[in-house]
Amino acid sequence: MFTKEKPNTDLDYTEGNDNIDIEASTPNHASDSQHASKSLNRGLKSRHVGMFSIAGAIGTGLLISSGTALSRGGPGSMFIAYSFVGALVLNIMSALGEMAVYMPMDQGFSGYASRLVDPAFGFATGMNYFLKYVVLLANNLTASGIIMQYWLPDINVAVWVVSFAVPIIIINFAPVKYFGEVEFGAACIKTLTIVGLMILCLVIDLGGTPQGRIGFRYWKNPGAFKEYLVDGPTGQFLGFWTSVTNAAFAYMGSEMVGMTFGEASKPWRTIPKAINATFWRISFFYIGGVFCLGLVVSSSSDRLIDATKASTGAGASPFVVAITDSGITVLPHIINACLLIFVLSAANTDIYIASRTLYGLSKDGYIPSVFRITKRSIPVFSVGLASAFFLLALLNVNSASTVVFGYLVSLSTILGLLNWVSILISFLSFQQGMKAQGISRDALPYVGKFQLWRSRITLFFTALVILTSGFASFIHKFDATTFVVNYVGIVLYIFWFLAYKLLRRTKFVGFKTMDITTNIVTKQYIQELENAQAD
Repeated sequence: MFTKEKPNTDLDYTEGNDNIDIEASTPNHASDSQHASKSLNRGLKSRHVGMFSIAGAIGTGLLISSGTALSRGGPGSMFIAYSFVGALVLNIMSALGEMAVYMPMDQGFSGYASRLVDPAFGFATGMNYFLKYVVLLANNLTASGIIMQYWLPDINVAVWVVSFAVPIIIINFAPVKYFGEVEFGAACIKTLTIVGLMILCLVIDLGGTPQGRIGFRYWKNPGAFKEYLVDGPTGQFLGFWTSVTNAAFAYMGSEMVGMTFGEASKPWRTIPKAINATFWRISFFYIGGVFCLGLVVSSSSDRLIDATKASTGAGASPFVVAITDSGITVLPHIINACLLIFVLSAANTDIYIASRTLYGLSKDGYIPSVFRITKRSIPVFSVGLASAFFLLALLNVNSASTVVFGYLVSLSTILGLLNWVSILISFLSFQQGMKAQGISRDALPYVGKFQLWRSRITLFFTALVILTSGFASFIHKFDATTFVVNYVGIVLYIFWFLAYKLLRRTKFVGFKTMDITTNIVTKQYIQELENAQAD
């Protein structure tokens, strides 16, 4: 039986180990010994990954774009939509966790797609993820400049873009433990900010301000479920569905903690903790946050509608609308300062994720091997190329270019949703491979309950959100621009897959020949390792 075989004891997961090399031998991926290098250092401690999983995706998506869901769908639709998409995200993280604990890899999501589905699928996944985060890097740096203009409106955004980009790039060239410490501190600030805003919303709702007690007033008038685009029940459903789409964008990046798994010490302990933290983050911060918001802000507020059209800054947040309505005058400045920390943390993370994605693509042989060369366990050329994309932020200096840049940001969200699809397809293929090779799920160190069916259902709804994300372009009058922005990502995804498959003539990984026995971690291996350390 597989579970009784002695695992690969060459694996060394001691904290700070520079020599770990977890690499699957996938077909059609030749390695270049000339550029062979050490793998990434597992320098991220459990508290780093744990806090990163709690607050890593908390940002302007929750603090700002939630206003769009509220104004279009109403508080009831927003609450249900965020709960629904939160369940999908939890299922995705649990599926990723099963693979990551059993087969720790530092190639990121593309590594699992290559090893478990098809090398061409891995290439499409990696390209999607890389482009998503380099575009978001530029967007977050631009956001930091606009936030600074809240206080210093006469200074050009480009000055702040360069000023903030330099220290962020330096952090990413430092050993990963410093990145972990910086993000740990930022995550603590994020957590305190969200908790503070939730408490403040409850105080406002219960009558702790001159405005008086609100209760569920806004759920009754204008109502919990608003009509969007058309009247009647159909309009209410469209209001709910646009809230679902908005919630998917707000949750975007929740899976990026998975990119830290390749540099996490003792992954069989660290990763399950991160998965559990995801559950509490979704339940408390996202669902709790939008519930509190729906209590204190009317979905028909004119300022809320204006805020959903703003790019960023304190005035764009629906939480600031609630604070302003309550008569509090100082807090908007504090919220603006917190938003600045949020976007700079996001920009720092964007370089990290993009560079590790490049490293994974290089390690799997998709791009030149120079991108997997490491110095002090940092993929220096990958970090350098990812960092260079901060120059895209300078497009926003020209107001005409801002429109085009906005299209790129919309494209990045679709690419992110497609990455969720890639994770789920990789996991379902992994499960089929285990079944075909007679490997029991009992061998897995981490197992999600009903994970197979949860993944299938999540894949269906994620694909449905992608396919219907541009539904507004079909209502009343066809909007070609909205249609292209929402669906061109699908075309690119298919193009990358087919182009690589035709050029390299790759084959789908067979379930019976799938490599799910190399560099693995089983329950037996963990027990043997812990016994050896105890001795």
